[in-house]
Amino acid sequence: MRDALVAAAFRLFLERGYEQTTVDDIVTLAGVGRRSFFRYFPSKEDVVFPDHERCLADMTAFLAASGTEHEPVRRVCDAARLVLLMYAENPSFSVQRYRLTKQVPGLRAYELSVVWRYERALAEYLRGRFTGRPDGNLHADVIAAAVVAAHNNALRSWLRSDGEGDASATVDHALGYVQSAFGAAGADPASATLPPFPASPAFPAPPADERPDDVVVVVSRRGAPLWRVVQEIETTLGRD
Repeated sequence: MRDALVAAAFRLFLERGYEQTTVDDIVTLAGVGRRSFFRYFPSKEDVVFPDHERCLADMTAFLAASGTEHEPVRRVCDAARLVLLMYAENPSFSVQRYRLTKQVPGLRAYELSVVWRYERALAEYLRGRFTGRPDGNLHADVIAAAVVAAHNNALRSWLRSDGEGDASATVDHALGYVQSAFGAAGADPASATLPPFPASPAFPAPPADERPDDVVVVVSRRGAPLWRVVQEIETTLGRD
């Protein structure tokens, strides 16, 4: 029934558009009642991302099963690959979802909140492994963000190609940058030292021909939901 609801939802999204499709439309096409829909999905947004909760649970369990013999940076890179496997299970569906998400600001905001939860899971594991080390929490947060950024850059490149090519190789290449920058290859994970951050937080200004033409500042009220902030930014920038 869960798969039938997802299939019905995406059929309607493609035919009518996401905003024009209601939960009543979805359950009618699937031949079930509204109660059945909400038994599986808390909202219409959740039917677009039906597998992320399972993937997040798998990632959390994977990290919880880690031992001291696992090099931390490699371990979080391997955890990120679980997300790739989820997308690669059904390339056609993943490409459809990617296209739909690009078109609907609310879905992009929802996706950002999901990505943040993945990043927090990685950071929490790393914080535990780096306890007691100088700037341990800072390293954990930076590495988690780098893993997510590298993974998502490669994943979106694969999705933009309509799911063609070797997604694993693309993601492995991207995550290789993270491992080379932060990993401790060949070292004893229990005693491996973390690479130091630069002494100065300052970053050199980009060349004049690479600087943006303008700067946009968006002011939002404290406590505004993330999707609303993203919507305001996109409206200000005038981009899809």
